[in-house]
Amino acid sequence: MENTFTSGLISLQEARDKMLSQTAPLTQDETEWLPLTESAGRITASPVRSPVFVPPFDNSAMDGYAIRSTDFSSDTVFSVAGKAFAGAPFSGEWPAGSCIRIMTGAPVPTGADAVVMQEEAEKIGDGVRFTAHVEAGQNIRLIGDDIRQGQNVLAAGIRLGVAHLPLLASLGVEKVEVNRRLKVAVFSTGDELQPVGIPLQDGQIYDTNRFAVHLMLHQMGCEVLDLGIIRDDPAALRRAFQQADDFADLVISSGGVSVGEADYTKTMLDELGKIGFWKLAIKPGKPFAFGKLKNAWFCGLPGNPVSAVLTFYQLVQPLIAALSAQTDWNLPPRLRAKAATSFKKTPGRLDFQRAVFTHNAQGELEARTTGPQGSHVFSSYSLANCFVVLERDRDDVAVGEWVDVEPFNALLKG
Repeated sequence: MENTFTSGLISLQEARDKMLSQTAPLTQDETEWLPLTESAGRITASPVRSPVFVPPFDNSAMDGYAIRSTDFSSDTVFSVAGKAFAGAPFSGEWPAGSCIRIMTGAPVPTGADAVVMQEEAEKIGDGVRFTAHVEAGQNIRLIGDDIRQGQNVLAAGIRLGVAHLPLLASLGVEKVEVNRRLKVAVFSTGDELQPVGIPLQDGQIYDTNRFAVHLMLHQMGCEVLDLGIIRDDPAALRRAFQQADDFADLVISSGGVSVGEADYTKTMLDELGKIGFWKLAIKPGKPFAFGKLKNAWFCGLPGNPVSAVLTFYQLVQPLIAALSAQTDWNLPPRLRAKAATSFKKTPGRLDFQRAVFTHNAQGELEARTTGPQGSHVFSSYSLANCFVVLERDRDDVAVGEWVDVEPFNALLKG
C-alpha cells in the first residue's frame, strides 16, 4: 500500500471504502471442526448441509383425526381404531371407514392422507362424524417440507449465534467447520492512563478505551493480545508495535494519533509501516489512523473514549468482519425520525450524536438527545439506543425537524 498520508479530512464513507478495498479475508487459511457448544461467535468456513429431512416424516399439524380422504362422507360415523402420539405412532391395522385419533406432531399412519382438526369432529357414541369437508393433504406436514436432506442451511461466512446453533442442533449436526479467530493486538498510549483498580494520581484517568475495545473484540470473536498501557516513550512504543506486528492480523492502538508533542503513534507508523489515511471529517473521532505495518493492518483510535468507540463501531467493526471472512455483517439501516429535542451542530463534519429513539403517541418515530455530547461523556452510550446522524453541512436542529437515526447493533446493545 502506498504511503498516501494527507493532512486533509476525508469522509467516513471514503475511509470505509479505502479500508475495505485494500484488505482481504485473512482467517480462511486455517479452519477447525468444533462442537456446537464451542462454536458460538465463530464464522462458518464452509456451507452447512442438512443430514436429515425436516420434518423427518409426514406428521399431523393439528390435534384431530387421521383418515383416508376417500372414506369421507358427511353423514358417516367413523369408529376410532387407535391413537397416534408424538413419539408413540400408531402401528396397528385399521379398517376402511375408521379413523385414528392423532395429536400434533405424531406420525401420520400409513394410508392416511388427511387430518381433520378436532374442532371439526362431533362425537357420536364411540365414534365421530366430521362436520366439514375433507380434502387430501389437509393438516399434514410432509417429510422435508421445511428442509430437504443435503440442503444448504447455512452459507460460509456466517457468524454463529442463537439464530443458527439451535437450528443445527435440531438437525443432529454435532460439529461445524469454522475459520480461525482473527488475531488482534491492542494497547493504549499515554502517561495519564492508569489501569482500573489502581488509585489515580494527580492528572491521571482510567484506561477506558482499551477496556471497551477488548470487550468489543471479544464480542466479535477475536483472539486478543492485550499489551496494556504504553507510556509516552518512543522506544517503548516501538517495542509494542513490533511485538503486536509479530502476533496479530490487526493492531489497534488508542491515543497518540493527534497532533500533541507526545503523540508518537503517527511518527512510529511512518517508521515501521505506511499510513493510508489520517483525520476524518466526522465528529467525534477526527483523529483516526489506518495503515499497514510489516505484517498486520493497523487502526489508531482517538484518545477520547466516545471517539474511540464511535470509530471502532463505524470503521473497525466492518474491517474486522471483512478480515474474518464474515459475509452476513451490515450496519443497521438508517431510519427517519422527528427531533423531539433540539440538537446542537456546527457545519463541517458528519456528526454522530448519541440519542434515544422511540415511537410517540401518534406512532411516529422520534429521537431525543441523551444530553451533553462531549467526546469525554461516555455515559451517553449507556443512555442511548442509537446515533442521530447529522449531515456534514447541517446546522443546529430544531424540535420537529427530520433527522437520520442509526439504531445500535449488537456490538453496543450486547
